[in-house]
Amino acid sequence: MAVLSFDNVSILQEDVPTLQQVNLEMNEGDFAYLIGKTGSGKSTLFRSIYAELPINSGVARVAGYSLNDIKRSDIPFLRRKLGFVFQDFQLLTDRNVEKNLSFVLEATGHSNPDEIRFRIEQVLAQVGMSNAIQKRVHRLSGGEQQRVCIARAILNKPLLLLADEPTGHLDPEVSLEIMQLFKQLNQQGTAILMASHDYNTMRQVPGKLLKIEAGRIFPVNSLD
Repeated sequence: MAVLSFDNVSILQEDVPTLQQVNLEMNEGDFAYLIGKTGSGKSTLFRSIYAELPINSGVARVAGYSLNDIKRSDIPFLRRKLGFVFQDFQLLTDRNVEKNLSFVLEATGHSNPDEIRFRIEQVLAQVGMSNAIQKRVHRLSGGEQQRVCIARAILNKPLLLLADEPTGHLDPEVSLEIMQLFKQLNQQGTAILMASHDYNTMRQVPGKLLKIEAGRIFPVNSLD
């Protein structure tokens, strides 16, 4: 089943064409890297996927929603079906791990404290952070913070996980651990689209390669 389908999609930013005639499909269980120079349009693609930027032409569907005519009131429901992992973590540093995660669940409509606690314990176990539930975020290492970010991203069991340079601030050994964690999640069925420049780690954790260049996206066979 396709969780993302772009058919001849073009996207403008401030009336300037950024992406043109994009054809892209992600199915359940797909794992793809998006490579390209800074400013080539990776962030534009991500922003269009979660309906922050409108589709100018073509046909786009994500997680069962048409992006061509999605209602503003449906955008939060679309985003609940997506997970997001960022390079700069974007955690609430004045709170502990549990409160960072409960904040997300409460914001997406969960209200039962026991169910919230159970789901938090589940995702922390998945990312190897069960012992950190009461720790303050600022006391965690960069790799630990990124694991918490991944836990946050999978709280609502997303169909598609978007990761934007998730190993950009991590050293090589930790980067490899984080990438292997993404691969494990992918093998459990979550489709993952990851923008990355971390070629060394990508070679050790292979996936489908997509290159973005001159406003187009196309498959490539190698990182060379």
